[in-house]
Amino acid sequence: MTQPPPSAPEGAAPTSAMPGAPAPGAAAVSPPASPTSPAGYAVLGLFVAALAFGLWGLWAVFGGAGGASGGELARAQAQVESLEQQVATLTRSDQISRDANRDLQGTLAERDEEISALRADVAFYERFVGSTAQRRGLAVHELVLTPQAGQAWHYTATLTQNLNRGAVSAGRLTLAVEGTRDGKLERLDWAALRQEDDAPGVEYSFKYFQQVEGEVMLPPGFQPLRITARLVPSSGAAVEQTLPWSEAARTAPAG
Repeated sequence: MTQPPPSAPEGAAPTSAMPGAPAPGAAAVSPPASPTSPAGYAVLGLFVAALAFGLWGLWAVFGGAGGASGGELARAQAQVESLEQQVATLTRSDQISRDANRDLQGTLAERDEEISALRADVAFYERFVGSTAQRRGLAVHELVLTPQAGQAWHYTATLTQNLNRGAVSAGRLTLAVEGTRDGKLERLDWAALRQEDDAPGVEYSFKYFQQVEGEVMLPPGFQPLRITARLVPSSGAAVEQTLPWSEAARTAPAG
């Protein structure tokens, strides 16, 4: 036999059993904050602030490192340019030194040649005016032929005498050349060499020595073999000296 439920005590408020309602005596639980509530806005603001701070930190780290690398690159570039300038300056300085050294070597070589020429001149003078010099009459001590443009040749004759010391030797010098042309022997006299009829000889006048010079012209196709220098003094017999053309002629133009 079923007993009826106990009746509520007197003075107790009637209760209704609502679905989902907490049981009597259970602790009340607060519902989660809605995104649109003030608490939701606070959480969202904190999240955005943290994100912004993180992004700023990343920018500060990587941006600062990039800036430092850029500054170092600029300094390195400036140093490279400075070193390149120093290298260019040193290279130019070295080139100038080399040029100066080459010029100096050339000058020294010229001075050596001049000294050698002066020594030869001194020896030459001693042979003719020294106390032990051998006595010789009028002669052509040296004859040098230098090629010029075309068929022209420049001659330099050194005339000497020390037989009559203090006496002046005066007269005229003429040249003659023997050679071949078209397979035949031919002799060119002074007039032919000067290309002038009745060309006068070159005058000379000296006590011990003198150099006389001038130019002669060879005809086309003429092959010289020998050259003869003839000295005709104002008094006394003429003097002739013959030497091979190859001995007197230089192979290259002067200068």
